[in-house]
Amino acid sequence: MASPEATTAMPDEERTPPPPTFAGRLKLEDFKFANSNGSASASPSPGGTIRRSARLSSTTRSTTITTSPSSCPRKITTTKTTTTALTTSTTTTSTPTKRKLLTSPSPSRSRSSTPKRPKTYDNIPQSLPDALSQNLILLFIGLNPGISTAITQHAYAHPTNLFWRLLFSSGITPVLCSPIEDRTLPERFQLGLTNIVGRPTRNGGELSKGEMDEGVEVLEEKVRRWRPEGVCVVGKGIWEAIYRVRARKRGVKGDKGGKLPKDWKYGWQDESQNMGVVEGEEGKDGWKGARVFVATSTSGLAATVGRQEKERIWRELGEWVERRRGERKREEEGKQEEKEEGVEGQAGETTSE
Repeated sequence: MASPEATTAMPDEERTPPPPTFAGRLKLEDFKFANSNGSASASPSPGGTIRRSARLSSTTRSTTITTSPSSCPRKITTTKTTTTALTTSTTTTSTPTKRKLLTSPSPSRSRSSTPKRPKTYDNIPQSLPDALSQNLILLFIGLNPGISTAITQHAYAHPTNLFWRLLFSSGITPVLCSPIEDRTLPERFQLGLTNIVGRPTRNGGELSKGEMDEGVEVLEEKVRRWRPEGVCVVGKGIWEAIYRVRARKRGVKGDKGGKLPKDWKYGWQDESQNMGVVEGEEGKDGWKGARVFVATSTSGLAATVGRQEKERIWRELGEWVERRRGERKREEEGKQEEKEEGVEGQAGETTSE
């Protein structure tokens, strides 16, 4: 058993480990690099000098060139020069700066200050003759002449317009007519044609509200003069203009008063909306104004209402026209019979004498 003196702990300062050495089991001393003079060296560089990396001996100089804000700088140019023991290179980079330009809108370019100028087509006729006469069953009110209509001088002349086909399919005309027959409608079928605006355009979007509002009073005067039984407004937009102008005359202010009711529908409107009535003379001479039927637009550009729905709406109008045409025919036949009977009676009295 070991004696107590042998097991006594040694102080920490006396426990210093021996210095590291290459001596050992692997004999690493044999692997050390030796110079030409035979002395060992920790660096394999020739001549005994320590090799240093070119990267560590390089110097970098950066120069930043800026100008004062008063000169309105667009870019900041940075020049970087790197010098090493072997090469010298210069790199120039340009970095654009973000600059917010504060500009005020020019009064001449402001939309509110510049009124919309109507687009005109000077190389085509600027109007289309109406087809009107007395004793009409129905007067059609269109929007305005299209380019094809203005050039040909015949109503609804564009090939994609459904007007003439809807007249025939609805029964308003007993035969399919073409645009070149528009002037014959009053005499043949007691039908009339006019527009709210006379200026030709490619589409209705080129017309202003002011133009349409100005045409409302002209329409009222035409209806008062020719006194048709009914008026067909070909398109909701035309009726909106008429409704808006009438609301303004009643003293209704704001856009809300000039808009159609939410429950508004195509078809016959209330008799209080009859056109051509002279204020204070309602009912004089049996004239109570012309009833208003609002039909869909027949333009090929109008796609808000489907073809079947258009056919249904126009058929409602066609049934009324067929009924009125039949009633007029029977009235004419009755008058003719009375006339013939009167002639026969006068002849009989002459013979008896």
